[in-house]
Amino acid sequence: MIEMTARRRQLSPLLTRMRDRSPGLVGALVGGAVAAGLGLVSFAVLVMMLWITSPYPDSGPGGALHVAAALWLLAHGAELVRTDTLAGVPAPVGVPPLLLLALPVWLLHRAARDATDGGAVDGGDGFDDGIQGVVDIAVVAGPPLVSARTAWAGVALGYLAVAAPAALYAAGGALRPSWVWTGVCVPLVAVVAAGVGVWSAYGRPGGPLRRLLGVLPVGVRPLLLGPEGRPGVAARAAAAGVAVLLGGGALLVAVSLVGHGMAAQAALLRLTEGWSGRFTVLLLCAALVPNAAVWGAAYALGPGFALGAGHVVNPLSSAPAAFLPPFPLLAAVPEAGEGRLVHWAAAGVVPVAAGVVVGWVVARGAASGERGGTRPGCGCGAVWPPGRTARAAALAAGLCAAVLAGLAALAGGPLGVTVLARFGPVWWQVGAATLAWLVLVAVPTALTVRAWRCRAPQADGPRIGKQREKPAEGTRKGRRPRKGMRPGRGWFTRTGVAGIARVAGITGIARVAGIAGVAGIAGIAGVAGGDASPTDGDAKPDTSPPTPDAPYAAFDHGALFGLQDQRDDTAFEPYDFLPADPAPEPYDVLPPPDSAPEPDTP
Repeated sequence: MIEMTARRRQLSPLLTRMRDRSPGLVGALVGGAVAAGLGLVSFAVLVMMLWITSPYPDSGPGGALHVAAALWLLAHGAELVRTDTLAGVPAPVGVPPLLLLALPVWLLHRAARDATDGGAVDGGDGFDDGIQGVVDIAVVAGPPLVSARTAWAGVALGYLAVAAPAALYAAGGALRPSWVWTGVCVPLVAVVAAGVGVWSAYGRPGGPLRRLLGVLPVGVRPLLLGPEGRPGVAARAAAAGVAVLLGGGALLVAVSLVGHGMAAQAALLRLTEGWSGRFTVLLLCAALVPNAAVWGAAYALGPGFALGAGHVVNPLSSAPAAFLPPFPLLAAVPEAGEGRLVHWAAAGVVPVAAGVVVGWVVARGAASGERGGTRPGCGCGAVWPPGRTARAAALAAGLCAAVLAGLAALAGGPLGVTVLARFGPVWWQVGAATLAWLVLVAVPTALTVRAWRCRAPQADGPRIGKQREKPAEGTRKGRRPRKGMRPGRGWFTRTGVAGIARVAGITGIARVAGIAGVAGIAGIAGVAGGDASPTDGDAKPDTSPPTPDAPYAAFDHGALFGLQDQRDDTAFEPYDFLPADPAPEPYDVLPPPDSAPEPDTP
């Protein structure tokens, strides 16, 4: 009995790995299913509340739940088909409110982050109970214990395991999902959102992004992904351009709604009578605000958007369809007819501002020499050449155009057949217009701002610390040249240590080098002051007052170049009051070689 309990048979490595991984996989599957369930429940609660408060409900609770499941699929971008039409022909509904997409994406992101969290690691080994009671160090948070692939696959599969029955349930209602769009959009959203969540849980490393960017040229990768996984210059500039375009589009829509406030209010009152119905319309308008921002950006860029087949609205002309239902957001559409100057000006400001912002961001990175050039090894501190700056601005414009084209594809779609088969902007037209605008504006802006930030400093600066050019008048008159100096040259020349050596001589330099401590400092001060004792080397300042007839020596002091005499006799400077001793300097006469003083001991 003791032998059986004293030693336990260990599991095989394969069983150990399965035991360690199975909790992580099961947790990821449960997390993905819970995220899908929470999304469905949220939509169901909202639809049921609106159905309960509606004075004229069209169907029972089952119909409301079918509508909730269909709206949940529509939030992922799946196209729906409406069967109860007056003509009896099924009509597609493919304009997803982009704000509804935020809830599934956020739930998937949080589920993926939680799936990688394996709990806490006990870090209390080696500490006694008293220390653990005083300092809370018993539990130390560890890195994610579940592998990225396990968490990613588990969350995506768990989410799809709930989405498939929801799609089958929604197929029995009035709004039926399109199986092609459902089979493409829902898995795509689940995989992308779960992948971003796992990537965030692991600290947003740059390795996966570098592998994704491996298909691009070598010179383009640093512009998209900087060091330590941070966004590169082109990526930041593209993000700034997208923000300006969407913000400008939203501002245009808001200003137009304010200008057409009476029409928007009349459309809300005509569309429904009860307060619950009006509240539903307002909720739908709020969910379509991101779509309106994309439509406004498309209008500002030039292509505009379509309000039915053959009815395009842009700054040059407005031709909305004649049989559109009253809706508050549609009241912001300009009146039918040719565009006026105010439309052109308001629309043209948005892309120009976006191009200026993109060029400014690129120029900041180029002027600071940020790592992210198109050549290997270009580091921080080296200003980019103009060609590299232009390529970065063009790349940022291309990225911004791709993002706007994708948003335009998501923000539009059909709302019926025949006339309403086209509703919203055309994605390829929006992408081409964005690229053209930003290349024409961002590239010159980037080059101009780069040249301005890298301009050479001004030649004219403060005169403090510089050599004087004009000494006092009369300072050269009556001055006797010292021994060992050629006429016309100053006491010290602008040669730094060489000027001091010329005055002191080789023996003076040896004397200064041999003196230690305070005596050495005093000797150097004596050389600078122009008076020193030839016997003991101690510096003694000249305290005798200057004679009236003594000539003045004009010189200037340079920290690195010594003192320099000036030759022009037209100006007076603060150093002109210092007198020049007509007596020979002690260093002009070299002492005999054997009379060098012994170095002092400290």
